[in-house]
Amino acid sequence: MMSRLLIFCFAALIALLTLLLTSCGESEQQDPSRFSNQKTAGNTGAGSNLSDFEMEHAIGPIKQIMELSALDVNLAKEGEKIFDSKCAACHKLDERYVGPPQRDVLERRTPEFVMNMMLNPEENYQKHPEIKKLLGEYMTQMPNQNLSVQDARAILEYFRKVKDE
Repeated sequence: MMSRLLIFCFAALIALLTLLLTSCGESEQQDPSRFSNQKTAGNTGAGSNLSDFEMEHAIGPIKQIMELSALDVNLAKEGEKIFDSKCAACHKLDERYVGPPQRDVLERRTPEFVMNMMLNPEENYQKHPEIKKLLGEYMTQMPNQNLSVQDARAILEYFRKVKDE
């Protein structure tokens, strides 16, 4: 009787381990070679299903060109605090780290793109060809920091400030 119980427990353990090993593989979203880049009918953008605006400014809640006025120093200070608490673990201003350097991000990307990436990283990693390239280069997805539009705007203002320093 005891040996049957041991055999049953051993078989159950093997089945459980097999189930765990087959279900805990790396997510397909982490592998850039598995991303679909299919164009759907009625959409524009070279080889993607994104609009022209999304191709240039990324996917997210910012859906039109922003009118940026003079630098708001107080907003930039708030943005620096948010950057230090939520972004600096992976981004440095002047060097490649877990993610790309940020001091010159506004020379590489539009303000709308930067904000949309901060506000909607998951969908951009899935659908935007430039973000897919970054994933291939840095091998790490930026996590969603649950920023508000105002938080992202403050960080953008901080980037505007440090760009000129």
